[in-house]
Amino acid sequence: MEEAKNLGAHLARQNTTLIYGGASIGIMGALADAVMQEGGQVIGVIPSFLSKKEVRHDGLTQLIEVDSMHQRKRKMAALARGFIAMPGGFGTMEEFFEVMTWAQLGLVKHPIGLFNVDGYFNALLAMMDHMVAEGFLKPENRRMLLIDNTPSGLLKQMLDFKPIMVPKWLDQEET
Repeated sequence: MEEAKNLGAHLARQNTTLIYGGASIGIMGALADAVMQEGGQVIGVIPSFLSKKEVRHDGLTQLIEVDSMHQRKRKMAALARGFIAMPGGFGTMEEFFEVMTWAQLGLVKHPIGLFNVDGYFNALLAMMDHMVAEGFLKPENRRMLLIDNTPSGLLKQMLDFKPIMVPKWLDQEET
């Protein structure tokens, strides 16, 4: 929770608008609160069914309500100029891998980072390295991912990011 607040403060100081799922609870709620406490802008995108369960954050710069989780992801991706995954569960992993897949396909050209708080993503990173070793993931695609355990380090990498263009994401001879 403290690292989410720390990241939020760094985002606000960089004048970076936070675009996130629109909840008032958990790590993401703490992140949004930290951005706003530092005078930053926050846009939330929340599906109606979650908004009705009273988890929506009513104190945001802007709150966009959509009909479904798919619309939420599409809207957040359209607004975003970069993506950061923080420690989380199934939803975090699903959204993270969807954005990584979009980057692999060339649909997203923005930086994608893992905020690796206390080594949370170490096992996932080892799995990605295993995927490369087994030939299921190109090393160039693995290198698209930015990783740091500090907000300042991750945000610097994101600011310095240059898209890696892999001309052929699937070798036709291998199919």
